[in-house]
Amino acid sequence: MYKALPSIGLLGGGQLGRMLLQAAIDLDIKVSCLDPDSEAPCHELAHIFKQGSFQDYDAVYQFGRHFDVISIEIEHVNIEALEQLEREGKQVFPQPHILRMIQDKRLQKQFFQDNDFPTAPFVLTENQADIAQHADFLPAFHKLGKGGYDGKGVQRITSLADQSKGFNAPGLLEKAVDFEKELAVIVARNEQGQISAFPAVEMVFHPEHNLVDFLFSPASISAEIEAKAEKIAVELIDKMGLVGVLAVEMFLTPEGEILINEVAPRPHNSGHQTIRGNETSQYEQHLRAIAGLPLGSTKAKGVSGMLNLLGEDGFSGVAKYEGLHEALDISGVYPFLYGKKMTKPFRKMGHVTILGSTKEEIIEKSERVKNLIRVIS
Repeated sequence: MYKALPSIGLLGGGQLGRMLLQAAIDLDIKVSCLDPDSEAPCHELAHIFKQGSFQDYDAVYQFGRHFDVISIEIEHVNIEALEQLEREGKQVFPQPHILRMIQDKRLQKQFFQDNDFPTAPFVLTENQADIAQHADFLPAFHKLGKGGYDGKGVQRITSLADQSKGFNAPGLLEKAVDFEKELAVIVARNEQGQISAFPAVEMVFHPEHNLVDFLFSPASISAEIEAKAEKIAVELIDKMGLVGVLAVEMFLTPEGEILINEVAPRPHNSGHQTIRGNETSQYEQHLRAIAGLPLGSTKAKGVSGMLNLLGEDGFSGVAKYEGLHEALDISGVYPFLYGKKMTKPFRKMGHVTILGSTKEEIIEKSERVKNLIRVIS
């Protein structure tokens, strides 16, 4: 049976969009991008590239009306424009009402609680002064309701002496929980209701910048914990009714409990390694989901890892990649550079996927690569 593939308009033209475009080429799906940066990573690869703000109503509406399906690379987009496009018959995935909820961590956490999904205890705050009313709740993390990303908008409040670190805007205090591992499960759902989850990955965060520094897949967890994490992710995307990919970040406690930390309604840093490490990548899976295609196999090809490439501290300017030739000489090492012309300290400039037969081999290779590749100027 012949069924035409949809044209897709993507809000955002950064590295996630770039990897989505690479997957789209294989299926000959035309993806166009809207991004405020004329030099964004997608600007030379998109079917059509339009410079404009994905937070501006008119820019989003005028862009989106030309495509069959509108999707996102970043959740901080103009929801009102997407809602209008949806009313006019456009397919918007993930759906605007879900984006509205996920954009606000207060609503997101309330959704978990209201629907009996496990998550850390929390209290809502309206401003920095509200922290003083919850001294017995500390230590906790103060999170901005809206606008936080990549570790920005999160502050640890150990005691009231740290109150000044909090945010003077609507947010929440989330109880600091003891955990053994940070996990993530990427799950996808298409419009027909088919759901498929990738194996759980284990994440190691940068100690200062709250960014994923390294991850490996599959996570070093029991089959029971793996099944529990997958079940939570599958039930969550099903309850939401979301079409597309959902990244579910989780804590594993010493007691074996799984707690949802946060979710992202799009391809995510915790799934980059799927491009080489799994039979279907998270990017192809997202395309399949929003285009109404059957979901692909998420089976892992073996053990894989992913190392983020961040701009070196002390360097700002035109990016240069030191040690790239030496790293490419190592078997199972696959760099992905994001095409960002300018580097600055700790900016995400690329990542490296590492394949091997054991977790120990992945860690050993990652240490070698980390000592070889430096993003300088």
